Amino acid sequence: MPELPEIELLRRELEREVGDRKIKAVEVPVAGVLSGISRKNLEKEMVGLKGSGAVRHGTLLGLTFAGTHELVITLGDGGRLLRAKAREEVDKGTALILTYTQGGQLRLVDPKKKCNVEWIEIENLPEVHPELAERGLDAVDEPISWTKFGEGLLRRTGKLKGILMDPTFLVGIGPIYSDEILFHAGLRYDRTPSSLAASEIRRLYRAVVETMHDAVKYGGTTLSDDGWVNLSGEAGNYVDHLAVYRRAGEMSPRARGPIVKARFGNITTYFCEQTQV
Repeated sequence: MPELPEIELLRRELEREVGDRKIKAVEVPVAGVLSGISRKNLEKEMVGLKGSGAVRHGTLLGLTFAGTHELVITLGDGGRLLRAKAREEVDKGTALILTYTQGGQLRLVDPKKKCNVEWIEIENLPEVHPELAERGLDAVDEPISWTKFGEGLLRRTGKLKGILMDPTFLVGIGPIYSDEILFHAGLRYDRTPSSLAASEIRRLYRAVVETMHDAVKYGGTTLSDDGWVNLSGEAGNYVDHLAVYRRAGEMSPRARGPIVKARFGNITTYFCEQTQV
């Protein structure tokens, strides 16, 4: 699943590439991608509308139209948004095609059928997605003070990795970036907030902010040939900067020992035994 940096990168590209474009045609080759609206009605609603921007609600992407409606896209595992020319071959698994009066097409490719598309009146968004009211801190969208971060952290129970991945505490952090954040903070995944000194909370805060912004700076993380790509189909370069994630057995960047892995719930976590304490 794409995490916060990848979703934010797509939002920025959507704003720049198609945010103000007018819809010429709508095709939905896979009807199951839609939620709450039929193919016919989506086409009827969207054709002729001019875009009014691209937004992000946590990890939900929204294309706004006429300032009143949003095409809300949940990008699931393996899902891709791609810009294309109308004459280009359509990839297998393409679930949605928006054709613009100028500027070609935007395609949603969903080979694993994990994506979701909704047509929502903006004023009804809180009702359709009540979980948005419980969103945590967004390390990309707005500056976070370390005191607010620390206060929120100390109200939590459980292990640090799980807390970092809780969307009611921090938006859009998953297995990849939680491991990287903890490495840069020098903290084990199974520490608890109550065990942290003030200096360790500061290190964790700094690692969250710096890791998220570095991941955006380097274009996100692409781990495999079918992994996340930007609108042009280009892979992210942050994979070259990963310190621990999926690097078990490799030498730690900070110690004379290998990166190790451990089970954390139903996922694997990666860390440096010598420098994460």
